[in-house]
Amino acid sequence: MSGLRIKPRDVCRWDAVALGEVMLRLDPGASRIATARSFQVWEGGGEYNVVRGLAHCFGMRTGIVTALADNPLGRLVEDLIGQGGVGQAQLNWLPYDGVGRSVRNGLNFVERGYGVRPALGCSDRGHTAVSQLEPGDIDWERIFGAEGARWFHCGGVFAGLSQSTAAVAREAMATARRHGTVISYDLNYRPSLWHALGGAERAAEVNCELVGQADVLLGVGGDPRQALGQELPHADPGAGLDPEAHRPVLAAIMDRHRNLQLIASAIRHVRSATLNDWGAVAHSGHAFVVGPRLDRLEVFDRVGGGDSFASGLICGLLEDRSVEEALGYGVAHGALAMTTPGDTSMATRAEVERLVRGEGPHVAR
Repeated sequence: MSGLRIKPRDVCRWDAVALGEVMLRLDPGASRIATARSFQVWEGGGEYNVVRGLAHCFGMRTGIVTALADNPLGRLVEDLIGQGGVGQAQLNWLPYDGVGRSVRNGLNFVERGYGVRPALGCSDRGHTAVSQLEPGDIDWERIFGAEGARWFHCGGVFAGLSQSTAAVAREAMATARRHGTVISYDLNYRPSLWHALGGAERAAEVNCELVGQADVLLGVGGDPRQALGQELPHADPGAGLDPEAHRPVLAAIMDRHRNLQLIASAIRHVRSATLNDWGAVAHSGHAFVVGPRLDRLEVFDRVGGGDSFASGLICGLLEDRSVEEALGYGVAHGALAMTTPGDTSMATRAEVERLVRGEGPHVAR
């Protein structure tokens, strides 16, 4: 098995809790942002997508810790969270001034790529409610102590929202550790988020500190040097899904952060925006594990694929499956999530397990 010490389900209210921003995603469909005349509305956010997948696809009891400006857009986000099956571990409402000068809700415009045209995102998330969270604003003792949570998830997106959010994440992780909750952290490096906070140097400083509090690290595929420090090795982009290109990267991170019990990452080779090779690797400190691979995966909407990989992986680990099996769940769930629109997964557990078994895309009747 994975070796992680996960609390029994019957002593916890929550299977998994995440800390992060939930934004409205506005999707122009087959059109482009700059030429669209209508948008489909979804909810999404790096950390939220993980617990949403665990709830909607795998039937787990999950909660989100976040904050919203109290206006109709915030209430829409709340409604979408509820429709996704995610509970409110704590949702702080901030008063809205009628204009959004002091606090607002985040918007994320995302167009799907096609062929040689990559996907494009345009975020509008300055001074959002969740970015103004400070240490002491969340009752972590209630969540991890009185109620209990088996797993806590956070990441570099939340940590990069403002000067205070990294401290909130640190407070959450420290409390989770005191109460025996397994902690995962997804690097999810976004240069645009860190630009005004000190760039890659500050991102590496913050991420290294928070990774030091985690048991499981996610999101290190490709080049982790900007997120964790330039002295790390990186996989040659031309190596594609060659697992040996990723082995030294994961080993170096594991050696630097000896508290980590598992590093797992989805990896991909981009043939075009709509055709990717997709797989995963992991390092447990004792063994390097290669997950299944899907060559020439047809992609409908790439955004959220990595988060859905994390959902599948965490589901497998919470169910005490081996690392190899958990990687299979992650690869399958991430692949299925990229066949539908929106940040979040529309897959079912039956579909995931069908793909894990290697059954082809024949019509299911």
